[in-house]
Amino acid sequence: MSRATWWMHGLAAVSALLLLFPLLWMISTSLKTPEQVFGGGWLPHPATWMNYVEAFAGAPLGIYFKNTLIVAVLVTAGQVVTAILAAYVFGLFRFPGRDLLFYLVIGTMMIPIQVTLLPNYLLISSLGWLNTYIGAAAPQLANAFGVFFLRQHLLGFPRELLEAARVDGAGTWRTLWQVVVPIIRSPIVALVILVFVNTWNEYLWPLVVLTDPPMKTLTVGLQGFVSMEGGNNWGPLMAAATLTTLPALLLYLVAQRQIISSFMQSGLK
Repeated sequence: MSRATWWMHGLAAVSALLLLFPLLWMISTSLKTPEQVFGGGWLPHPATWMNYVEAFAGAPLGIYFKNTLIVAVLVTAGQVVTAILAAYVFGLFRFPGRDLLFYLVIGTMMIPIQVTLLPNYLLISSLGWLNTYIGAAAPQLANAFGVFFLRQHLLGFPRELLEAARVDGAGTWRTLWQVVVPIIRSPIVALVILVFVNTWNEYLWPLVVLTDPPMKTLTVGLQGFVSMEGGNNWGPLMAAATLTTLPALLLYLVAQRQIISSFMQSGLK
């Protein structure tokens, strides 16, 4: 192995440690007693699980988990289905104005969420969807990133398969679900993970639209937990933060290879 390769590997290792440091500190602090938090070392000795007990006692984390899961599943299902349909049209069909329409869709990625926050709120309010799961999910049921991501994988799709499906009598809808979707299953799974994790960590829109305590998501509820604890009871705070982060983190770790592979393939195309 050359010296340059050693340097690159060393730089990657240092970067990984810097990125992991806040996560490791959070988990370590969640297992410490108050005395260890301010006067102990890096590792808890002995480790205590009382912070997690206090976290569940101090906030209805189970309800927050349920709310977050429902909203994340709704948003993920909506974005993945709309992305599949739009990418199918933009990637495999030719029609006048296709490229212009596609660029307009991609251009929506440049619009900051703050610009659409008030119009979305007024619309959801007029529909009577405030403090509901559908109200939290509706503005996010379609996203340009998913369309772009899947379209990149469809640009090199074998036309022979489409022709064979037509010869067999398959229509447009049947061709999509029985021919196209199975072949791009890997990027679809990667998109599911990315959308789910992003929605799980969403803070601003749930903060605006879900104001009733029984409807709050984990990120919003955690902020309330911080205020309730006064911001200085670090053990339970970090325990609650760990519980909030853990599901999305585990999901990403399980599918990280598929995500990286899908991004590399889409970049090559």
